[in-house]
Amino acid sequence: METAIVIYIIGLALAIEGVLMAVPALCALVYGESLMPFLWTAIICFLIALAFTRKRPDSGFLFSREGYVATALTWIALAFTGMLPFLFSGSTTSLADAVFETVSGYTTTGSSIFPAVEELPKSILMWRSFMHWIGGMGILVFMLAIVPFSGGTQMNIMRAESPGPSISKIVPRAQDSAAILYKIYTVMTAGLIITLVALRMPVFDAICISFGAAGTGGFSVLNTGCATYTVAQQIVITVGMAAFGVNFSFYYFLTIRKLGLAIAMEEVRWYFIIIFAAIALISVDLIRAGLYASGAMAVKDAAFHVSSIITTTGYATTDCNLWPNLSQGILILLMFIGACSGSTGGGIKVSRLLIMAKAYKRELAVALHPNIIKKVHMDGKAMDENVLRNTGAYLFIYFVIFTASVLIVSLDGFDWLTTFTSVASTYNNIGPGFGVVGTMGNFSELSDLSKWVLSLDMLIGRLEIFPIMLLFTKNTWRRF
Repeated sequence: METAIVIYIIGLALAIEGVLMAVPALCALVYGESLMPFLWTAIICFLIALAFTRKRPDSGFLFSREGYVATALTWIALAFTGMLPFLFSGSTTSLADAVFETVSGYTTTGSSIFPAVEELPKSILMWRSFMHWIGGMGILVFMLAIVPFSGGTQMNIMRAESPGPSISKIVPRAQDSAAILYKIYTVMTAGLIITLVALRMPVFDAICISFGAAGTGGFSVLNTGCATYTVAQQIVITVGMAAFGVNFSFYYFLTIRKLGLAIAMEEVRWYFIIIFAAIALISVDLIRAGLYASGAMAVKDAAFHVSSIITTTGYATTDCNLWPNLSQGILILLMFIGACSGSTGGGIKVSRLLIMAKAYKRELAVALHPNIIKKVHMDGKAMDENVLRNTGAYLFIYFVIFTASVLIVSLDGFDWLTTFTSVASTYNNIGPGFGVVGTMGNFSELSDLSKWVLSLDMLIGRLEIFPIMLLFTKNTWRRF
């Protein structure tokens, strides 16, 4: 393990975090609030960064092992420095709560321990939402877009931080790929902000909601979530959330006018098939249950929550605890499916489910014809067997960690639905669950032990298991 380059990368990331404190600090200045929580946090970040980057490593190259470790440790470091504004501002005095809220922000989960967010300073609300935007595409991907590294280093970091079963360069240079991703991400975010402001949403709300939708996080700035916004605003948010759940390679192909490559992406097609099917089923179930006076409003709320859950954003317009069992069951299923790989969404990912379905189909063919040689294809191309192996290993450890987390959280003594969905919502980076942690509830009633476990689940889910798990593997730290 070459620890020097790992420490150097952590230092660079903390320096970037210190600079990004300017955003909530500017908000504090506009609203006449104290700058000190963000100023002190920035100073601490810069001091640590100075110590970590004082000497540039002799080698600027990270192998896969160092890439995973650097990514995991950087996100942990960001969690413990990003929580400082919550403590310095007095928003909370609990370390467990501050870490939970920060991890929830950076991992774009949106689960909150604050029962009344409107009582928080505007600058803290901005910091919560801005963390979603930073964590959505990944702070290390942002760093790659502006800091030169050797090619192998760039790809090993992108693979460790980017969501999905595999990650490849959009263009030959990984640094250019990172820059393209952030340009698309920024333009789409700006477009959503402008649209919401044009629909008369307050500018502060529009910025925070757009940051959350872009990063597919669910921190709201109102106690009522998105329920008080107009129907037109809710429809725009619905479309925005769904758009950010799409693999960003799709948008790149559109920008370079390669429509055929965009259309050929099976994952994107199935992503929208799942969305429209879920909307139809839930709409019929809501209308059948007589919960809405208007069928159009039932469809509107169904579309909003399907888009919110499958993209793992977590915004809400109504209390889903009141919905029929079928509708709740579909939403819980969507929690696990998640968005596309290469998007800002969480969950298992549509691509992994497609891969496993295709692998299952191949195994049926092999069972009938043992000597047959049959490849699994995705987007018309044969898949590497390593991707299949990785996907199978991912799903195995995914459910092992999920089961262990449910057992630990069950010690709090809440009902089964609360316990199960509190883990499902945090592990899949969604935000609200059902029961006590439902769309109109929060996580403040959980014990500190559960909050620490769920904070770890959020990190594991966002980094897709392997970077965090490798920290606890003995061979990771050997020098060879």
